[in-house]
Amino acid sequence: MKVKWLGHASFLITSKDGLKMITDPYAVGGGIDYAPIKESADVVTVSHDHGDHNNVSTVPGKPQVVKGAGTKVVKGIEFKGVATWHDASQGKQRGNNIVFCFTVDEIKLCHLGDLGHLLSPGQVSEIGAVDILFVPVGGFFTIDAAEASRVCDQLKPKVIIPMHFKTPKCAYPIASVEDFLKGKKNVKRMAGSELTVEKEKLPPATEIVVLQPAL
Repeated sequence: MKVKWLGHASFLITSKDGLKMITDPYAVGGGIDYAPIKESADVVTVSHDHGDHNNVSTVPGKPQVVKGAGTKVVKGIEFKGVATWHDASQGKQRGNNIVFCFTVDEIKLCHLGDLGHLLSPGQVSEIGAVDILFVPVGGFFTIDAAEASRVCDQLKPKVIIPMHFKTPKCAYPIASVEDFLKGKKNVKRMAGSELTVEKEKLPPATEIVVLQPAL
């Protein structure tokens, strides 16, 4: 399986059989200056209906869209949507958020979307085991670095991939990834945007992988 960070909270996940999934495609503008997404996809997941996460119409390939809580099987992949909130006041500020859990090539992925709070025991149980966790770390609109660290402790993934943080192409009033990385061990900074993952080669201890945005 290959994981490619397009930018913001958007990743292209490609199975060994060539199935392509894109998470939370963004619209350019309003502080998002990543290039438009031109990667085609078979499936697109949308954690919530904000413009920097739900720009499905521009994704080539006429992908099937997965939204909302509950379990759906699309293109042979089971997607579990876990209901959460975009803020710490049960959605009163920014609405709801869906955490998506799905397995590709026997690797359990969890994309937290714009999670705005620590997880409840029930949510942790519903999410279950996680191999790769895509976690927002920039704060302000989502959990911040300290809260993201606690969520990682709650879920205990094998690989943590930070997302939704400030970069030269994201002008949002959020923090860079450095706040999240401070004091942490097993940090791997990649020179590029892609990571190849095999089930049997997952790290024995939790590893943080920092990707560079492709766009």
